[in-house]
Amino acid sequence: MKSFSTKILQIGVNPYVLVPAPVLKALFEQAGKDKGPIPIKGTLNEKPFIQHLVKYSGKWRLYLNTPMRKAAGIDVGDMATVFIEFDPTPRTIEMHPKLKQALAKNKKANAAFIKLPPYYQKEIIRYINNLKTKASIDSNIIKAIEHLLGKQRFIGRD
Repeated sequence: MKSFSTKILQIGVNPYVLVPAPVLKALFEQAGKDKGPIPIKGTLNEKPFIQHLVKYSGKWRLYLNTPMRKAAGIDVGDMATVFIEFDPTPRTIEMHPKLKQALAKNKKANAAFIKLPPYYQKEIIRYINNLKTKASIDSNIIKAIEHLLGKQRFIGRD
C-alpha cells in the first residue's frame, strides 16, 4: 500500500486529489495497465474506501465522493492522508431479476443494452436495484426498456 498527503482540489463540482507519479507507477505495475479506470482500495484519513483512479484532462485523479469526505471529516481545501493500492476484486453487481426478465423478453432493448458502455449499464442496474417499492421498480423497468428503444428519457438521459 502506497501513501501520500495532498490538498483536496475541485474541478467543476467534483472534489479530487492528484496521485503522485511514484504512487501511480506502483499502481500501474500492480494493475498491469496504465489506461482506463484503475480499481483501488485504501484509506482517506484512516477511513476505508473503494474507488477507481481515472485519468481526466491528462491527470490521474482520485475523486472523493461525499460519503468518503464525510467519513474522513474533510472537504475541498483540506489536507488529506491517502493510502491506496490496486484492488483486484471484481466490481460486478447483480442485475435486478425483473430487469433481467424484461430484457430477455425484448430482444431489441437487450441488444441496445449490450451496446451501452459498461459504466452506463451499471448506472441503469444500480438505479433499478436501489428502488424501494415494487411499483417504482416495475414503472422504472418499463421506462428503462422504453429508453433503450429510443422512445423516452431515463435517469436524466436522452
